[in-house]
Amino acid sequence: MADNGARILVVDDEEAILKLLRFPLEKEGYQVVTARDGQEALETFARESFDLVILDLMLPHVDGMEVCRRIRGQSIVPIIMLTAKSDEFDKVLGLEIGADDYITKDKFSLREFRSRVRAQLRRAEMSRSAEAAKKEVVKVDELEVDLLKRNVILRGAKIDLTYIEFEILKTLISHPGRVYSRQLLLQLVWGDSDYRDARTVDVHIRHLREKLESDPKDPEFIFTVRNIGYKFREF
Repeated sequence: MADNGARILVVDDEEAILKLLRFPLEKEGYQVVTARDGQEALETFARESFDLVILDLMLPHVDGMEVCRRIRGQSIVPIIMLTAKSDEFDKVLGLEIGADDYITKDKFSLREFRSRVRAQLRRAEMSRSAEAAKKEVVKVDELEVDLLKRNVILRGAKIDLTYIEFEILKTLISHPGRVYSRQLLLQLVWGDSDYRDARTVDVHIRHLREKLESDPKDPEFIFTVRNIGYKFREF
């Protein structure tokens, strides 16, 4: 099972559909949160961060089109819309208001579903990486990180980081608020996670905090997400 670390919000008012979609996603290693109506979806999205939204068109309280419109008004998170209809108008309208992909429930296989999810997450990651690359210097309060020159300045003083420490910091700070599992950090920073102990990440995070945080036990930059991994605070 892959540990992708991505968080996915799945919205559908049918319990059977939620179970059908949740199983293959969790098998792929994604973290899945579900909502059963449009209002619950909006409240959940406002409260938590997600890498992808899978959204049914026909929902009680607030329909899928309106949910899509509101989410798109505040976020560029990829949205895949689901519908029982095959009406072309619905498809076009869904894409026009900001959906990234559109699947008719009775015309797709779970294999295709997984493929489309991976494709949207991959495109989003490439887009974020491209945006991050444009930002040569990231400033957060008194912390300044030059991503190209690999320099770190904290309260006017240069901080010396090891290669691994800088790569972890670069990964986290380039996507503030995104939660990275230990396995995903191993894959991104070390290149694999098959033969490495996930606690290796904890050791490097501890060293990073000792160098960057005023109080490593009460961090202001790098946060622990219990039972999952780590994230850099949003800014």
